[in-house]
Amino acid sequence: MGNYLNVGNTGFSAAVKGLYVDKTEMISLINSTLGTKDKLICVSRPRRFGKSFAAQMLCAYYDKSCNSKELFEGLAISREPSFKKYLNKYNVIYLDITLFISRTTNKKEVVRNINDAVMIEVEEAFGGIAKGADLAETLVRAAKVSGERFIMIIDEWDALFREEKENIALQKEYIDLLRSLFKSSWTDDIFEAAYMTGILPLKKYGNQSAVSDFQEYTMLTPKKMAKYVGFTESEVKELCKQYHMSFDEMKRWYDGYSFSRLKSVYSPNSVMQAIKSEEFGNYWTRTETYESLKIYIDLDMDGLKEAVIRMLGGEKVKIMTGSFQNDMTNIKSKDDVLTLMVHLGYLAYDSNEKSVFIPNEEVREEFVLSVTKGKHTELARLIKNSDRLPHSFKNYGGDIYLVGINYDENTKKHTCKIERHKKQIS
Repeated sequence: MGNYLNVGNTGFSAAVKGLYVDKTEMISLINSTLGTKDKLICVSRPRRFGKSFAAQMLCAYYDKSCNSKELFEGLAISREPSFKKYLNKYNVIYLDITLFISRTTNKKEVVRNINDAVMIEVEEAFGGIAKGADLAETLVRAAKVSGERFIMIIDEWDALFREEKENIALQKEYIDLLRSLFKSSWTDDIFEAAYMTGILPLKKYGNQSAVSDFQEYTMLTPKKMAKYVGFTESEVKELCKQYHMSFDEMKRWYDGYSFSRLKSVYSPNSVMQAIKSEEFGNYWTRTETYESLKIYIDLDMDGLKEAVIRMLGGEKVKIMTGSFQNDMTNIKSKDDVLTLMVHLGYLAYDSNEKSVFIPNEEVREEFVLSVTKGKHTELARLIKNSDRLPHSFKNYGGDIYLVGINYDENTKKHTCKIERHKKQIS
């Protein structure tokens, strides 16, 4: 086993030993694409939505350096006809891009380090192959010598675009590496399949994806991957029954993501944390996405403030998603900001109405926190006088404020009504 080539099944083994919801049926979907023109797949989800678990699951299943039969026995994939056919049959290359970034002192060398590190392991594993000029050439030589194609799994593929937002040269170098692997005459010779996961969809230049041959599944269009994005309602009901948790509270806190094929999707990490701690609350991890939310709300592009107020009031806001370039720098409109928030998990998207909304109590708290710590004093004042918008209560030293929001279509302004009530409301 190596660090990047055939890393084994320890990651997935640790996952199934704990509190685990079976998502292995997704493997059969990947199996159906092996060796076909649909074999390149990119899945984008927010943080906390199980991206790394899925990547580790695929490593455990395909990696020929380990035996994962017992690990998958009793899980959904074991009942599929393709289970034994592809189990532990491939050389798997696994790349965690955030690991490369964290281990590189000079960020300008990240892409070179990825290229060189994998080349070294491939050369060692396939003795006798001549070193290629780059990773793609080394892999095609290894594939021809061995007669076996690779499966490549890239976790957090978009980390460079998020963490090195301003380094355009580095981003271009990285995209060129991906193109050399996945958009060349060698791609079919090298790969039986490739699976990439990240927060952002593949970078666009104009209207075209940077690596256009990938089948993309996003928070806007998850398509047949919808039931693997988060937890389904039936899965959460079973968890609540098993661990004696209130399903109604679980739904209020963590439900709300909605797709055309699946109308009720829960934030998986938050559900798990609530069960482990036996307490409902905000389990959103403070990462760079939180800072981004605050920054983008502060931009207040063409009515963004009004849109946030309306969504905090329980409304949906119409959106056009086509102009978003799938990065965090080319933000040119309110719609770009709102589309980014969908991919970050701060908003849910209604594909039928082409609109966005705040999905649940947990995310609403994040909006409140971001706005009250930002530049919008008007929003901050409004939110601090309410707990749920509209028609909500909050206890302030014995007084209760009932807040309602009205929107005037003629003046394009919101008016707020605050009433004081002496009666305590639980």
